[in-house]
Amino acid sequence: MYGLWRPRVLGAWKVPATGPVIFAVNHSHVVDGPMVIGVAPRPSHFLVKKEAFVGLLGPFMTRVGQIKVDRDTTDRTAITRALGVLENGGVLGIFPEGTRGEGDFAALRAGLAYFAVRGGAPIVPVAVLGSSERRGRLIKGLPPLRSRVDVVFGDPFEAGDGSGRRTRRALDEATERIQKQLTAHLENARRLTGR
Repeated sequence: MYGLWRPRVLGAWKVPATGPVIFAVNHSHVVDGPMVIGVAPRPSHFLVKKEAFVGLLGPFMTRVGQIKVDRDTTDRTAITRALGVLENGGVLGIFPEGTRGEGDFAALRAGLAYFAVRGGAPIVPVAVLGSSERRGRLIKGLPPLRSRVDVVFGDPFEAGDGSGRRTRRALDEATERIQKQLTAHLENARRLTGR
């Protein structure tokens, strides 16, 4: 990432040094996941749509620990692997909106709350800013080479209410709490970076 762009990483010290953690990353460009993987202070395993595992990229992504997920069904294999990452004290990366979009955390899916509550892991909000501002001249699908991309890590927080409940209502309430925290982090990251 540092060879192709000029990432500015803020707040990396906020990521817990040990134990299970979930990175909740906004997603407005295809480069967002690789950027976070490349600059994060700990190795991370992202849930990635199965469509991305094509050609030589598929075996490479599997080898570096990314988790293939079928978004059209309840993918029990991906769920088991993701929970295994957390049980082993690792970092699980999730795009809580489920797909690329505005990257504003406006519509969250319930998966993030499920993994946070079930895995007992704090969530670290991550804002990637600048990846979708301009298109590159050489490769239109990527940000311009050597352009600045900001990656802002936020304060870790717990998604659950402390009761340990895993009911549908508890997950819905956790999703609401998560959305408020992620939206506040994104607003703060924009102020901090001027983007």
